[in-house]
Amino acid sequence: MTMSGDGQAGASQVALVTGGYDHTIKLWQAHSGVCLRTMQHPDSQVNDLEINPSGQMVAACGYQHIRMYDLASANPDPIINFEGVTKNVSRVGFQENGQWMYTGGEDCTARIWDLRAGRQFQCQRIFQVPAPVNAVVLHPDQSQIMVGGQSGIIHIWDLKTDHNEQLIPEAEASIQDIAIDPEGKLMACVNNKGNCYVWSLGGSPPRPVPRKHLHAHNKYALRCNFSLDSTMLVTTSGDCSAKVWSTKDWSLIRELRHDSQRWVWDAAFTIDSRYLFTGSSDSYARLWDLEKGTLEREYCGHQKPITALAFRDQAV
Repeated sequence: MTMSGDGQAGASQVALVTGGYDHTIKLWQAHSGVCLRTMQHPDSQVNDLEINPSGQMVAACGYQHIRMYDLASANPDPIINFEGVTKNVSRVGFQENGQWMYTGGEDCTARIWDLRAGRQFQCQRIFQVPAPVNAVVLHPDQSQIMVGGQSGIIHIWDLKTDHNEQLIPEAEASIQDIAIDPEGKLMACVNNKGNCYVWSLGGSPPRPVPRKHLHAHNKYALRCNFSLDSTMLVTTSGDCSAKVWSTKDWSLIRELRHDSQRWVWDAAFTIDSRYLFTGSSDSYARLWDLEKGTLEREYCGHQKPITALAFRDQAV
């Protein structure tokens, strides 16, 4: 893990950010476990966190709010508020150059927000679906957004043509999360029955071809994420575990558990794919060594469940 620097200069390069039900967002020094700053997220839990491409800001979404925080300053309050959303906003992400942001939520929409218009950011495009949205992810080629929700449908929204296609991996099972690997060749989703489905993505525009069905967990699955080198997929669950799978043969590499862990809400790989961060209902974030399968560090400071985390360790 490329962990160097400390204080504010290092914070913009090596940033572990966590959020949850205690209405706070914490910025950690990843290699020491020291909490550098606590930012306020009033009125709501944090559903998702995403660090922008420049590494200077983190977006947080919750109930009827999307907020942006400056990671490089000592300001504990959001510097930008996106207004006009109703219900829970479940996911947030950025276009590769940071020109726009995308969100999805319980108002049955995925939205694109133009980030170039000063501080008065406007919702530029709305994609309406028939059920609350739990997952949105942008394909690395920036041409498609995958939208998944409680209906069990994955909508493939083509941003160039506005056309959309539907994928139904399992009837009557809510899609909880969707991930696409950094190479844009694999897509995975997890559902509320603990199942994980994987597709190969090929062609232009990319088309999904069924690749693998994993019965990953015995309970609710919550998140899935690919490692930066595309060799691993992590799934997290209400069964108190995170599981790391090989994308080569879909074998289980590691099952990460801790006595007090409870639901594992989110997980993120380090850039070298050697370590994994997890956030759990027991209010701890944890750092795991994937080669050894050992718990390396705990991040203690939240008073309630951690439901979202974001990590960035490349220099900006």
